Amino acid sequence: QVQLVESGGGLVQAGDSLRLSCAASGGTFSTAAMGWFRQAPGKEREYVGNIGWGGGAIYYTYYADSVKGRFTISKDNAKNIMYLQMNSLRPEDTAVYYCAAAQISGYSRLSNEKAYDYWGQGTQVTVSS
Repeated sequence: QVQLVESGGGLVQAGDSLRLSCAASGGTFSTAAMGWFRQAPGKEREYVGNIGWGGGAIYYTYYADSVKGRFTISKDNAKNIMYLQMNSLRPEDTAVYYCAAAQISGYSRLSNEKAYDYWGQGTQVTVSS
């Protein structure tokens, strides 16, 4: 069965960087649409960004406006790992971060969590001011 496991969360100060990893197993993920979401205390889970396969070695990435220019999503298909590089972190980035994978291999922006079929357990990111 498909499993997604996030890691790399922690406590950092504003302005610091963190890289989250999402290790995937139990399926083929090189072409799957994958994404990152986050949920802050007392708030709904929200879209962070996603990566989609455009054919060959082409991948497209999309981001929420709140993280654009600061966060970068990438994949290492040889290791079946998706990354979320987070720079210039802010206190409002504090949340539990989840990775997700869809059964489809689209390359479009996928901001609706209902488009994803598999989810990790989440990793906590806390940014202090």
